[in-house]
Amino acid sequence: MKDLYLVGAEQKSRVLNDWEQFKKAVVLKMDGSTKQAKKVIEYISPQEASPDHEPSYSFTAATMMEDRLFVGTQTEILVYNTNTYKKEDYYSLPIFNDVHHVKPRKNGNLLIANTGLDMVVELDPMGKVINLWNVMGEGPWKRFDPKVDYRKVSTTKPHQSHPNYVFELKDEVWVTRCLQKDAICLTDRSKKINIGRQLVHDGVLFQGKLYFTQVDGRIVIVDSKNLEVERVVNLEMIGSIKGKIGWCRGIKPLSEDIILVGFSRIRPQSKKMEDGSTKYIGDYGVMPTRLSCFNIKTNTLIWEENLENYGLNVIYSIH
Repeated sequence: MKDLYLVGAEQKSRVLNDWEQFKKAVVLKMDGSTKQAKKVIEYISPQEASPDHEPSYSFTAATMMEDRLFVGTQTEILVYNTNTYKKEDYYSLPIFNDVHHVKPRKNGNLLIANTGLDMVVELDPMGKVINLWNVMGEGPWKRFDPKVDYRKVSTTKPHQSHPNYVFELKDEVWVTRCLQKDAICLTDRSKKINIGRQLVHDGVLFQGKLYFTQVDGRIVIVDSKNLEVERVVNLEMIGSIKGKIGWCRGIKPLSEDIILVGFSRIRPQSKKMEDGSTKYIGDYGVMPTRLSCFNIKTNTLIWEENLENYGLNVIYSIH
């Protein structure tokens, strides 16, 4: 196995809201032979690109192209050289809020899942907005104000859709919609992939198949030509732990049979009290944030590596 880059964050507190949780953004490099990892990038967003109250700093789902890592924070897009780990490009616009994924297009532009505004943004290399797509089919500013600096807004929840991962099929722009449990084509609204059952995340194309994660530990494999579900793999039934195995997000197929999957600690559940305060129930579960390697042909867990040992408490993507 080649060396891997694992993208996420270090935890700040056990009981803060998810938009306040993280102390710093982190990228680990894992040795493909030894499975040992080390931090190669740490990052904290500047004040001008952060909310004024309890800001959270996390890298979100990234894309690797050759020796460049395109990665988002809640309010920024950064491009790192993976030979030097130096930042080469930087974008931060007032419309950015709760950015979940960034992916370069074949035409050189950037596609961004701007989750907080329920939209996908297309930027050119100079940072100019080329397209804004509201993922519910509305106008992009029907529910939001283009004059507001949303980088300063801690959260816009509840979201109508929570788009979280963008991808291309040929020249078409697609995005996963977490709350609708599907993926839709933004450039041809007649096309949709019904994934169903649970909240959906990644949409990774590998050898003609799309691999989607569902947060409860299922992998949904879709034929990219006919857009039909071919197989659902329940990872809860593989390995020694039965039941809740963590928040499943981040996937990298190594072959048709061997896949890497990321799991993050389970967050506590919040409950509104009669006096208006919020009480947090439970903990993060017994399973740590980790990287797991599965053989989905034999339905076996090949190996796991605890990423908390390296200061990574949440994982968004694997490269």
